[in-house]
Amino acid sequence: MRAAVVSEPGADFEVVERDVPDPGADEVRVAVDACGICYSDSYVKEGTYPGIDYPRVPGHEIAGRVDSVGENVTAWSEGERVGVGWHGGHCFTCDPCRRGEFLQCREGQVTGISFDGGYAEYATVPAEALARVPERLAAVDAAPLLCAGVTTFNALRNTGAGPGDVVAVQGIGGLGHLGVQYAHAAGFETVALSHSPDKRDLALELGADHFVDTAATDPAEALQELGGARVVLGTAPSADAVESVVGGLGIDGELVLVGIPHDDVGVDVQQLVTNRSAVEGWASGHARDSQDTLEFSALRDVTPEVETYPLADAEEAYERMLANEARFRVVLEP
Repeated sequence: MRAAVVSEPGADFEVVERDVPDPGADEVRVAVDACGICYSDSYVKEGTYPGIDYPRVPGHEIAGRVDSVGENVTAWSEGERVGVGWHGGHCFTCDPCRRGEFLQCREGQVTGISFDGGYAEYATVPAEALARVPERLAAVDAAPLLCAGVTTFNALRNTGAGPGDVVAVQGIGGLGHLGVQYAHAAGFETVALSHSPDKRDLALELGADHFVDTAATDPAEALQELGGARVVLGTAPSADAVESVVGGLGIDGELVLVGIPHDDVGVDVQQLVTNRSAVEGWASGHARDSQDTLEFSALRDVTPEVETYPLADAEEAYERMLANEARFRVVLEP
């Protein structure tokens, strides 16, 4: 098979020939139809995630088909459409696992970091990391939903917002353009917040009821004019952007961060206390969360905007993602 390999931190991708791997007893081999490229893949490319063994094949947005199963695997059969996200397996025995908090497993694995990922024609993964992919979803659409999709969908559905509540999505990019679609499909009064006025038409097409140009309008004031936000989903990794929306939260409002700023974020605690509001974070989800995301996306026709590249162009595709030039997700088709 062919695989795009990082031989050492900082090295360019090298597309090499490798033996097709055999699945372990509790693993499944997936024939990869599509694999999304994510900013988190830079952890492998630059060696900034602890404990990575090199050479390593990145990729944690895998959509494909079961090609072979290990001897202990009974839940999956050859030919089934499956996906694998960031969460690459758990131990089942630590205290978080015993409470069903698999994403917080103390021995949890990460696809494309703990083991080789989807920048390849085949990948072997722990069976518990698999999600079923609905037939209605194309592989290139399903792949980004296993990271950006599950992150935004899962974050929103775990808030206290209900149909009709004001929910704002801050940042209309790789995460935010999906967040707007999910918020609209869930019945929220959806507000798109962006410093790029040229994204107004897109945001409205995706389902936003309101668009706020944050370069020209104070987003907190705009949200308060709508009665205060029950939820703001923060997708842009900007401390200034995060700080600018805290004042827009309504009573019991939640600012849920899924984009991680590089700088420290300061908030007005008086505002939080007065409104009983909160600033919190959310991290993707486990395999069942991914499957829920895929099923909901198929049901409500939520799809990402993608650019596709062949595996041979992995370096070019990765650099386009890293430069924030893609609109909005980049996907490899091995």
